[in-house]
Amino acid sequence: MSGPTQCFGPRGVRRGAALTLVFASVLATAAVTGALPRGSAKSEDFATRSVASTVDRDEVAAAAARAVADGKSGKEAAEEVVSRSGDRWGAVYDERQYEEFEQALDGSYTGVGIAAKRSADGLVEVARVQPGGPADRAGIEPGDLLRTVDGHRVDRRPVAEVVALLRGDRTEAAAGSTVVLGVERGAGLRTETLRRARLTTEAVTVRRIGPTRPASSTSPDSSDSSDSSGSSGAVMIEVDSFTRGSGAKVRDAVRDAPSDAGVLLDLRGNSGGLVTEAVTAASAFLDGGLVATYDVHGEQRALYAQPGGDTDRPLVVLIDGGTMSAAELLTGALQDRGRAVTVGSRTFGKGSVQMPSKLPGGSVAELTVGHYRTPAGRGVDGRGITPDLAVGSGAEQRAETVLSGLGGGS
Repeated sequence: MSGPTQCFGPRGVRRGAALTLVFASVLATAAVTGALPRGSAKSEDFATRSVASTVDRDEVAAAAARAVADGKSGKEAAEEVVSRSGDRWGAVYDERQYEEFEQALDGSYTGVGIAAKRSADGLVEVARVQPGGPADRAGIEPGDLLRTVDGHRVDRRPVAEVVALLRGDRTEAAAGSTVVLGVERGAGLRTETLRRARLTTEAVTVRRIGPTRPASSTSPDSSDSSDSSGSSGAVMIEVDSFTRGSGAKVRDAVRDAPSDAGVLLDLRGNSGGLVTEAVTAASAFLDGGLVATYDVHGEQRALYAQPGGDTDRPLVVLIDGGTMSAAELLTGALQDRGRAVTVGSRTFGKGSVQMPSKLPGGSVAELTVGHYRTPAGRGVDGRGITPDLAVGSGAEQRAETVLSGLGGGS
């Protein structure tokens, strides 16, 4: 992979942090922010989300209330206060936008089904195409280059911006709206008009990697034939974002993996999501203990893994500059606890905490309230996480080599 993958995903999941989420979006230009626990199960999902400088929540609410009383837009008034505050991850949503954000955390989004990345030549390349989506039906394939979107050149634009154009974030495009792509394949350049659709993403995919090792010999009388066909050298678990249920899928994938198989956990391009899901994923590899600490308005809190995780299986974590927010929280926990070897490039560095609150007029403000730290006390915001083994191109192959050296096959 030449660069962080920006996916075909949920606009809400990438919005506050620009949710450059796995399928293109989490908040609208950043990274799927993460929700930290705060009360009931319902409030956990509506809880805190990662984000940077803080703004007074009462000031935002007061501005919205004054505007509503004067017959003006509470949302616009709140946005003005947040804009002046310097809270780079702060955002204000109307009811429809926030509903879509919540749907994004369930893995649903409006788009064309393209995950993009930066190519080796610095261009915008199609990394994956969602089966059955608009791009797939138009014949767009991985490896194609995106040259224009609605007539605008995108060759050197940030991948997150290109993904936002595909989704129609700035125009709040709905399912059924069209987007015109200039697609290059080889020496040919063609134009495709796609109609956006409501799509559902798979946040977690699991596949075997490496050669199948031959089964150990057993006596003819042996009734145990579970390994008679050999076992896979390793299992790759790709987590595009931490939407609802993704943590349990990681846990189940680890439990279902052959006992002698190592795990390559791919968090590249993962813009984050619900922190509770990241903690569940951490619990798959840890036997309890600290995952992260965080503060909310100066009050210190902690997140802990559940006991009973697999602490023996060899584990390598792939990261890059698109690894953000809750994905960085998971990476930091596994690295600090000595549970995994991290391979790739430095992560994005989004370690702040954002909490939503309803405003007069029905809009919702997500404002920065604090920051989280890894188990060793490292701050992530603005710094990112440096991998144990820094690798540019060929990171996946190097990670497989490391995993093999740990005894995890591949």
